[in-house]
Amino acid sequence: MAAVLIEGVLESLRIGFGFLWTAAWAIIMGLIITSLVQVYVSKERMARILGESSLSSLAKATAFGAASSGCSFGAVAIGKGLFAKGAHAVNFLAFMFASTNLIVELGLMILILLGWEFLVAELLGGLVLIAVMALIVRVTLPEALFDDVRAELERRDHGGMTDPTCGMEGTDEHAVVTDGGETLTFCSEGCLETYRQRAASGGAWHDELRSWGGWYKIGNQYRKEWSMIWKDVVAGFLVSGFVIVFVPQRVWNALFVQGDGILVTAENAIMGVAIAVISFVGSMGNVPFAVALWGGGISFAGVIAFVYADLITIPVLNVYRKYYGWKVMLYIFTVFFVTMAFTGFLMELLFDALGIVPNLAGGETATEQTYFELNYTFYLNLVAFALSGFLLYVYRRGLGSPGRYRDPVCGMRTDDDGPSATYDGDTYYFCSTACERTFEEAPADFASASPRVSETEDHEHH
Repeated sequence: MAAVLIEGVLESLRIGFGFLWTAAWAIIMGLIITSLVQVYVSKERMARILGESSLSSLAKATAFGAASSGCSFGAVAIGKGLFAKGAHAVNFLAFMFASTNLIVELGLMILILLGWEFLVAELLGGLVLIAVMALIVRVTLPEALFDDVRAELERRDHGGMTDPTCGMEGTDEHAVVTDGGETLTFCSEGCLETYRQRAASGGAWHDELRSWGGWYKIGNQYRKEWSMIWKDVVAGFLVSGFVIVFVPQRVWNALFVQGDGILVTAENAIMGVAIAVISFVGSMGNVPFAVALWGGGISFAGVIAFVYADLITIPVLNVYRKYYGWKVMLYIFTVFFVTMAFTGFLMELLFDALGIVPNLAGGETATEQTYFELNYTFYLNLVAFALSGFLLYVYRRGLGSPGRYRDPVCGMRTDDDGPSATYDGDTYYFCSTACERTFEEAPADFASASPRVSETEDHEHH
């Protein structure tokens, strides 16, 4: 008995880590793209664009979300910031749907682990999710309640309780007083340093990408993206391995009605969302869990509805409660649950009519697959790990810099042993020759701030 148990545990770990190895490059490359967008697309500008209740604003919210964070918690935090800054309720909810269902890294994972049919259902279904949600919200939105919540969020933000760089909760440990006397709090030293870089820099994004400072910002954002999702990702892959090995088929048969017909499809879609709510596995971690469900014989509607539902897991619902209160949390939960279940139901009906529901009997099972081979996955992972290592190195290099000066182009801390230039009696120091050249082309554009790091900032940095 003990030998069988040990064998089962080892097989579960092999499958879980095998899934993780297979999808690692897709996750890393997707998060790098996400980090670039997060750093160089202004959330204030996004909020202004999304303030109207129009089809155009809804389309822009979808596009912004698709190019944004893949983490359910990150999407909720950014969505809260957009809502507090004036985005309409429909648009910030659409942004969250898009940023967890239409993103690059999730699409790559689904394609690799579940197949092209699920990818098409995810992308098409993501658009249907947003359309259905928008219709429901326009009919049912309690506008007075949402206006009150927005006013409370604005009060908190002006009180410095929210990190202005990422939307997460700030701490007194990482606080700064602005020239206007306002106290801002940040979630980490990295976010505080990013804020200072933005305040000190004057270069365009293409100038910053040729400097250490610009890459520091991307490295810092990449680190934050990983810090938000790694637990969900690892948990999702490991749980999927154990579910595949240890959960008997009769459990799935009891939860999901078997057979054909519209009622069976509807029950499976509803149950898929319900399982997601209590699974505690959100973000991209629910994709390998979906593989386990698919291997257990769950219908297409149930699996795709489960994948949609990472925005209403219990931990995420608790975040809604803390941000908006119980009433808004219950409203969001109800709208999202109905939208996700209905869209899963609709996708199976559509794919069945088109004859493209994937064949469960085809291909190797998870236990039959060999994961660690010298193939394209191995080489893609090498490239992805190298890029990841470079970004983390740049982050550590920037955060640990003891420099007494600020590069006026990118905001990077630097010392007096690198490139320099003199303008109007002041000497400015740069993190790279690229920043130096940019400065020399138009020094008046960058020389508005003192080249030296303030004593207060220098003391806080150390």
